[in-house]
Amino acid sequence: MTVEVAPLSKSAVADNYARNQQQIAHLLVQLNKVVLDKPQVLKLALSCVLAGGHLLLQDLPGMGKTTLAQGLAQLLGLSFSRVQFTNDMLPADILGMTLYDQGKMAFEFRSGPIFTQLLLADEINRSSPKTQSALLEAMEERQVTQDGQSYPLPKPFFVIATQNPLQQAGVYPLPESQLDRFLMCLSLGYPSAEAERALLRGQDRRELLRELHAILNTEDVLLARRGVQQVYVADASLDYLQRLVAKTRISQDYHGLSPRGVLSLQSAAQAYAYVSGQQEVTPEDIQAVFAAVTDHRLGQRFVPANAVSGQTPPTIAQRIMAEVAVIV
Repeated sequence: MTVEVAPLSKSAVADNYARNQQQIAHLLVQLNKVVLDKPQVLKLALSCVLAGGHLLLQDLPGMGKTTLAQGLAQLLGLSFSRVQFTNDMLPADILGMTLYDQGKMAFEFRSGPIFTQLLLADEINRSSPKTQSALLEAMEERQVTQDGQSYPLPKPFFVIATQNPLQQAGVYPLPESQLDRFLMCLSLGYPSAEAERALLRGQDRRELLRELHAILNTEDVLLARRGVQQVYVADASLDYLQRLVAKTRISQDYHGLSPRGVLSLQSAAQAYAYVSGQQEVTPEDIQAVFAAVTDHRLGQRFVPANAVSGQTPPTIAQRIMAEVAVIV
């Protein structure tokens, strides 16, 4: 299903921006009712999607990763498929396969669950590297190639994947090339005592998910992505972004950000500014998305938060931000 967005006049652009901002604010309110006490993570997740990127959620089992992905999918109003990854899954189980149709006396491609607008790849690192790699072309080129024939995926197309920590049994680490396809990598962490009490006293999350109704639709998402691309980035903000990137490239402990990583950082900052109701990127927007965009690209391994304090040691990105001045 593809929706083309026609050019808009200046007044129509302004009206669309105002309507889109109202929709985004309402969407975040509804999502916060399902995933409690994580407003910043939810804002980053929505920014990732509106930037046109794929999202990786990694955390301990039972922390709400799948709930967040399903809630976001329902509120965005896009066609949706969920695939539970297992170690015996084959690439054809996701992409589809070519079969012989005796009635037509010809080979015919039968599309798999990836032919949707939003694919939830649940526990993606439980599948083998061969199956994981089946997503590479789809995530980068938005198409699937089978038997020499390319099949375009619907527009827009997003992957929201969840993965378990590498310390757990039965998982295969995602290679760097696969990690680089994800615009952001986020973790939910433990809930606060108040949020946990609300979970204990409140309605079942699955019931709440069924009560969610779409706030956006395909056209709204495409228009929001166009709005994200029009968010202005001043030279001063670009200077700060480039200083952060340069800092990642002088360490002997990890490889620095690639040009694709730099473009991803700018796009994420624009989307975060747009979701915040701004029309220009500030250094604060870059700081807000920097860890989510860069840590998984710099080789940062997931470390679960301390169950008592809820804190984790500073990540690579957080240490870099502490060392780079906003204004020089």
